[in-house]
Amino acid sequence: MTTVDLPGTGSHLLREPLALPAGPAPVGRTVFAAAHVVADPLGHNAPGAPAAVDWESTLAFRHHLWSLGLGVADAMDTAQRGMGLDWAATAELIRRSGAEARAVGGRLACGVGTDQLSAPAALDEVRAAYAQQLEVVEDAGAQPILMASRALAATARGPQDYLDVYGELIEQAGRPVILHWLGEMFDPALAGYWGSADLDAATDTVLSLIREHADRIDGIKVSLLDAGREVALRRALPDGVRLYTGDDFHYPELIRGDELGHSDALLGVFDPIAAVAAAALRALDTGDLAAYDALFAPTLPLARHLFAAPTFHYKTGIVFLAWLAGHQSHFTMVAGAQSGRSVPHLIELFRLADRAGVLPDPDLAAQRMSSFLAVSL
Repeated sequence: MTTVDLPGTGSHLLREPLALPAGPAPVGRTVFAAAHVVADPLGHNAPGAPAAVDWESTLAFRHHLWSLGLGVADAMDTAQRGMGLDWAATAELIRRSGAEARAVGGRLACGVGTDQLSAPAALDEVRAAYAQQLEVVEDAGAQPILMASRALAATARGPQDYLDVYGELIEQAGRPVILHWLGEMFDPALAGYWGSADLDAATDTVLSLIREHADRIDGIKVSLLDAGREVALRRALPDGVRLYTGDDFHYPELIRGDELGHSDALLGVFDPIAAVAAAALRALDTGDLAAYDALFAPTLPLARHLFAAPTFHYKTGIVFLAWLAGHQSHFTMVAGAQSGRSVPHLIELFRLADRAGVLPDPDLAAQRMSSFLAVSL
């Protein structure tokens, strides 16, 4: 049995690893895990510096996700877009991930944004920046995710500007796109997205866009942490347009769905809980709802702690868990973002991750947690 001495709680006994069944990819839902990047621990990853990425470890993690039957959503906010991962590194990530996806037949979608711009920007510059990134994503063979743009939020004068910019991009894309609605809890610069701080009015705008271009939109990822609003939007979508839940607080119920439908998924929390999530989705595919609920239930306290306010620092916890789980050899991040969460927050994250069964090697996790505490306290 493996134990760790945790400040304030004493000796913590780690659970045995979960015996998770192997099997084919889930077929009842379309599921993407938004993946983090692994920093080069010897790179100059200081705040404001160009990102230095460990490409071998970063791509190995994407292969881990594909091996579980999950799609990869890359170059998203989980990968520290706009929070340490600059456009040059992002473009390289998209190209490299595209090549790896083609080699193994992995499903890949990548973020199309405007983060190469220096604010403020005119609306035509926003359009051009989006178009440049769309070309990079499509050249890599990835499905485009039209990300929420800080530059557009700062520049748009109202809903019509959003409709015009997105309408042009949707028509330019060579395949159906995924839209992206990221709430201000994830990025305060996106307050008032779609032209209004009133979420009902914003919903009307995005529905107008989707209805006009329904045949060229695969779905919309919604990260508002409001399950009721997500369900209402899902039920209002045209036939054939998916709702990809980005709700890291309520994903089990939203993916499971009800008599009127279900959400698909594009989730940052699926990065650290990928193996458990894949097993739960396989259970759902076979109709074993008890197993689905039992696997996902203990991940919810972990997810809610991981994404606790200030929510935009959730990436720190994701990389910490990747280190504890053995997916990388160090706990450093681009832009020095490993300092984004406190020691007590990370201690509780370790406890909840163990309870959720997402630490596959208890001995390694215990050794790394002990070493972290030795230098932190």
